[in-house]
Amino acid sequence: MVGIILASHGNFAEGIKQSGSMIFGEQEDVRAVTLLPSDGPDDLKAKLQEAIASLSQSDEVLFLVDLWGGTPFNQTSGLFAGHEDKWAIVTGLNLPMLIEAYGSRLTMTSAQEIAKHLVTSGRDGIKTLPEALTPAVQVAGQSTAQGPIPEGTVLGDGKIKFVLARVDSRLLHGQVATSWTKAQKPTRIIVVSDDVAHDNLRKKLIEQAAPPGVHANVIPLKKMVEVYKDPRFGNTKAMLLFENPQDLLKVVEAGVDIHEVNVGSMAHSKGKVVVNTVLSLGQADVDAYEALKAKGITFDVRKVPADSRGNMDDILAKAKQLLSEQA
Repeated sequence: MVGIILASHGNFAEGIKQSGSMIFGEQEDVRAVTLLPSDGPDDLKAKLQEAIASLSQSDEVLFLVDLWGGTPFNQTSGLFAGHEDKWAIVTGLNLPMLIEAYGSRLTMTSAQEIAKHLVTSGRDGIKTLPEALTPAVQVAGQSTAQGPIPEGTVLGDGKIKFVLARVDSRLLHGQVATSWTKAQKPTRIIVVSDDVAHDNLRKKLIEQAAPPGVHANVIPLKKMVEVYKDPRFGNTKAMLLFENPQDLLKVVEAGVDIHEVNVGSMAHSKGKVVVNTVLSLGQADVDAYEALKAKGITFDVRKVPADSRGNMDDILAKAKQLLSEQA
């Protein structure tokens, strides 16, 4: 696996490493090197050398640095000699770039291949509100005009593909928009919720939270059933997000064929019991999960792809016990 070293002025490298772990999970062979006010160039050079030596291998190393021309960049460049064919340095470190680097390590074995890929993702991660402040980028020779697809048109095999169906009370947030999107590679994120579909503010915020290159839509439950039956979505690879298991059960009962459900986080509220650090369940949640299980649906209990899978039977058993004690 390609080793990653984050280098920065001050504690920025440590902070962004922690942020990356919150979103993508703990990562192996990632080191943070910081230039503190009391450090000189030689001190930083020694820190970089120590970080490189601590990696499981030092053949393929990717350096993500905060600023071109700064001391972290200059000292990294000084160690670069003799490794030009394997190592790579990318400046302008930001969180989208780091998350993309983590995901890219799953399929890419070359530091320089990852570096080339990161330039686009780091740039695409810069957005503005109002959106009109972001300059439009037009690819030469490419038209942005696209009319509606006529009803009855069959694209692909005429069947929408579900790369992930997830229950998460937070719906589309950082872990979903980065780590799960990178792992499952959907072309569209669909939030299925009657409540959110009729809340214009929440709907707008979710649509804006979509990662670069992926469309996000918020639709009511009935519309999800229509989309599932519409052959115009045959080329779509969709990630479905549900706020609670009850909504998921309703669309399954309406005929939407889902085989596995990823259970992320469910926030605590009145009447629910805390089952673990990220899951709080009420009786209605337990009943819905039991009904889904009876339909042959399996469960993948994980916040992020890097986590190990939890046991849904144990989780439901604990929830039932706690709810019984609470009654």
